[in-house]
Amino acid sequence: MTLIKSISGIRGTIGGTAGDALTPTDIVKFTTAFGTWVVAQTGKRKIVVGRDARISGEMVRNLVVGTLQGIGIDVVDLGLSTTPTVEIAVPDEDAGGGIIITASHNPKQWNALKLLNHKGEFINDAEGKRVLEIAEESNTSFAQVDHLGKVRMDDSYLQKHIDKILALSLVDVEAIKKAKFKIAVDGVNSTGGIFVPALLKALGVETIYELFCQPDGYFPHNPEPLPENLVALSQEVKLKHADLGIAVDPDVDRLCFVCEDGNVFGEEYTLVAVADYILKNKKGNTVSNLSSTRALRDVTEKAGGVYHASAVGEVNVVNMMKETQAVIGGEGNGGVIYPELHYGRDALVGIALFLTHLAKFGKSISQLRASYPNYFISKNKITLTPEMDIDQLLLKVEEKYKKQPCLTIDGLKIEFDQQWVHLRKSNTEPIIRIYSEGSSETVADNLANKIISDIKEILSI
Repeated sequence: MTLIKSISGIRGTIGGTAGDALTPTDIVKFTTAFGTWVVAQTGKRKIVVGRDARISGEMVRNLVVGTLQGIGIDVVDLGLSTTPTVEIAVPDEDAGGGIIITASHNPKQWNALKLLNHKGEFINDAEGKRVLEIAEESNTSFAQVDHLGKVRMDDSYLQKHIDKILALSLVDVEAIKKAKFKIAVDGVNSTGGIFVPALLKALGVETIYELFCQPDGYFPHNPEPLPENLVALSQEVKLKHADLGIAVDPDVDRLCFVCEDGNVFGEEYTLVAVADYILKNKKGNTVSNLSSTRALRDVTEKAGGVYHASAVGEVNVVNMMKETQAVIGGEGNGGVIYPELHYGRDALVGIALFLTHLAKFGKSISQLRASYPNYFISKNKITLTPEMDIDQLLLKVEEKYKKQPCLTIDGLKIEFDQQWVHLRKSNTEPIIRIYSEGSSETVADNLANKIISDIKEILSI
């Protein structure tokens, strides 16, 4: 069993013993801490709650809502929802924060509490650490009976979210209608099965082939939207002669596409394509994290903008976007952040912008993909001994490559012309994750192997 207490939330497997998994005891403990922190920070006694459709969701929801009531906090319960929808609802409700009950792309035995501040954005490092401190202090005073929090169910935010997307200046509903797209959707039996078809219908898409859109939490395959998990969607696209396929993760903040020939568009290229469309209509800067494809930089510079790389993690991407006034940003895992709507990864706005782009492009989705620089990312890791000083090791690697451009805001990233390698240490185990990108799989793999060989050589000295 597993329980991971991070700055942005609490994640773990369901069942087991308290402190070793995400048990009812742990859910109450950390919900209490977060609610206490929200009141102390904002003075507001209102929190928005929403969940994905995973099997444990209702149980966790009952504990979260009851606990918040118990400390005198009112709850706006969105029910089955998405991460970006809750993010939008928090400021709309003038709430002090939000809790999204989802383990994102993790398998069905996992669940989590994702924690949002009063802006509907993920809490930062310092805030997260304070919540964890409060959880260990165990001195909460619960509300008397006359001061218990109240619960209001609100299922209107699906439509509110869609309405906000339709109102965006760069979403062209008429162009999408005119294209007469036939689209297959893999909702992985979570809330994407509700929200994605509803959005497509609002955008004027009349032919939708729904695959795994029953929000019962029984994931039909590994829920992470990677090529190896989208075999059924690829087959459905080819079988139905669809123009494209759309896949999202269980909480609908990651987005990827399948081309009309059944090949995947590539999750790294979701943000690239959306950014290309935005930059064609609005000059500005872009941001992605250090481990994302160089293709975004290429597209940005071609459009006359400046690309910036942030540390890995959505909160870091958002902070960099604000600092650089980026018009579009996100992560290479299919996460699109469009600040004109809100500062959070949002598959729904990504769909609307992408379909507008594809409609105006006037050719197939595979032809759109072929219009972008082709890069390949290789993901590797090297396991070290627990006593190894990984920070010192990374300094030695940096010294070896001191003539190359290096970034050290998050581990070590070394650039080699149009290739790069990014080394990050794990916070939970003695390993270094090694991401490399090149013009082909062979180039990317060879670069990773060269760095791994360097590390082994340094260790042997």
